[in-house]
Amino acid sequence: MADKRDYYEVLGLDKSADEASIKKAYRSLAKKYHPDLNPGDTVAEEKFKEVNEAYAVLSDAEQKAKYDQYGHAAFDPASGGFGGGFGGFGDFGDISDIFSSMFGGGFGGSSQRRRNGPIRGDDIGVHITISFEEAAFGTKKDITYNRIQKCPDCEGSGAAKGTSPETCPNCHGSGQMRVNQRLGGMQFQTTTTCSNCRGSGKIIKNPCQNCNSKGYVKVSKKLEVNIPAGIDDGERIALRGQGCDGRNGGPTGDLILNVNVKNHSIFERDGYDLYCEVPITIAEATLGAEIDVPTLEGNVKFKIPDGTQPGTSFTLRQKGITMINSSRKGDLIFKVNVEIPRNLNEKQRENMRAFAESCGENNYSKRESFFKKIFNK
Repeated sequence: MADKRDYYEVLGLDKSADEASIKKAYRSLAKKYHPDLNPGDTVAEEKFKEVNEAYAVLSDAEQKAKYDQYGHAAFDPASGGFGGGFGGFGDFGDISDIFSSMFGGGFGGSSQRRRNGPIRGDDIGVHITISFEEAAFGTKKDITYNRIQKCPDCEGSGAAKGTSPETCPNCHGSGQMRVNQRLGGMQFQTTTTCSNCRGSGKIIKNPCQNCNSKGYVKVSKKLEVNIPAGIDDGERIALRGQGCDGRNGGPTGDLILNVNVKNHSIFERDGYDLYCEVPITIAEATLGAEIDVPTLEGNVKFKIPDGTQPGTSFTLRQKGITMINSSRKGDLIFKVNVEIPRNLNEKQRENMRAFAESCGENNYSKRESFFKKIFNK
């Protein structure tokens, strides 16, 4: 027993280590020295055995208590110890669970997930571009895309007509093989993919010529899709069950439409509201007027008050974008932009000067307030 290292030292811990710390240290070291990751390395093999021996004692509360009191002598029959050597320790279920999580395999009878279980088909992404109006009112579009589906000749089996795949004789249909390894006094069991059937669990002796035994083929599909009113740029539409076929009875994937919406020449969109600018004349701004305001459904009349200032915004309720799956709409907010006339003739200039002189300063409250702020400093 003099040659054995302290179990705490083996795991890199001190005697105050709790259960979680012991398990964490074991996971790290067992993975580091595992034979599958260090093939042919005898040093790593010895380290691996040492780490497992230490964990088998320190992970068991009763065995740990004996070890803490008597050290290695607690398990040395020659010293009147309590056990029959390392091979006499009890259940290795916890070690098996740890290796199952780290390597996908385990010890003894650990169950493995079959590789030939149901697999969901892949989703397919398609980009589609529509106009601003089509997004606002909704539309129908024909799209063409490629998808993977079951071979019509073999119905997905991969075997020629009139034949069927056979169960793999090596793995008996599981798609996996268990390999036993003996290290010192312990026996380990790891799970690998069956090389005979490559994990499918089936052997195809007479392959389908249409799909070359794959069971699936690529086909082109045309589909008419509904684009709902109110959809926005960058949004997606999921068409359930229109993607690739699943395997081994798994469900079909989805077709995902990524929608791109073209810009509009007048309107800008924010959520379900629309924004635009409407040019008006000096006379309209000064005297007030009934002006035409554009909407997606045509022009509407709107009366602006006299003295309307440049940049003033007005709102037309329910003239925006239709909300998806609803009859409600957003609003149209338009801002007036007073256009200053250019290229006046002499007569027009005289009239403008006369108009300006007749107004004086009393009709320009902002201008008057502005200069008062300056001179009152």
